[in-house]
Amino acid sequence: MTENTPVTATTRVALVTGGSGGIGRAVAERLAADGFAVGVQYAGNKNGAGEVVAAITARGGQALAVAGDVADERDMGAVFDAVEAEFGGIDVVVNTAGIMILAPIAELALDDLDRMHRTNIRGTVVVAQQAARRLRRGGAIVNFSTSVTRTRLPTYGAYVASKAAVEGMTLVLARELRGKDITVNAVAPGPTATPLFLRDKDDTAVAAFAGAAPLERLGQPEDIAETVAFLAGPARWINGQVLFANGGLA
Repeated sequence: MTENTPVTATTRVALVTGGSGGIGRAVAERLAADGFAVGVQYAGNKNGAGEVVAAITARGGQALAVAGDVADERDMGAVFDAVEAEFGGIDVVVNTAGIMILAPIAELALDDLDRMHRTNIRGTVVVAQQAARRLRRGGAIVNFSTSVTRTRLPTYGAYVASKAAVEGMTLVLARELRGKDITVNAVAPGPTATPLFLRDKDDTAVAAFAGAAPLERLGQPEDIAETVAFLAGPARWINGQVLFANGGLA
């Protein structure tokens, strides 16, 4: 926090899960640049979350790092409590937290399936429950899917299944929040240059992904953050949708 930028009654507040790195960090910093006070949720990367908060406050913004497991309802209740206590309420929740484990379906370790289910599906539900109960009017919930729900690449089957569940619940929740003036959408990135995506890929594989889209490059975390900022701000007539931010890949 910085003394010269106090939270006021008109300050909008965002909570970004998985905000300590990758797309989550870009989202947190973009929303802060748009004037949001930002809660940066993290699970294990305390140093990364601290770096995000430091980067935001160095630019005159307001941010708070809060630890918690997105799939644990008690943890997330405490995370929401902490952000509300610091900033006075919450207007936007961006649910970037997720894990990706790749394997052919026939060879997939079921423990890995359970891990993805817990974080990607249960975690989305837990966060969505808190958001649905707490967001102020005019708010927005932004979930995260993946463009692989369209491209359907081999080895992505279990991951796609977890993200297809997120897409399915997004429209349902939007309809369930009728009358609350809260939008619910999902962003489905294509190949994006994050540590999660680049892990275990050689230069040839990365080049193939980069060349697949008509724009002939990988997405950058800032590209995805721009999409989130649109949904979190002016896009009040977009509701229950999945936006594929992938440069024309699919």
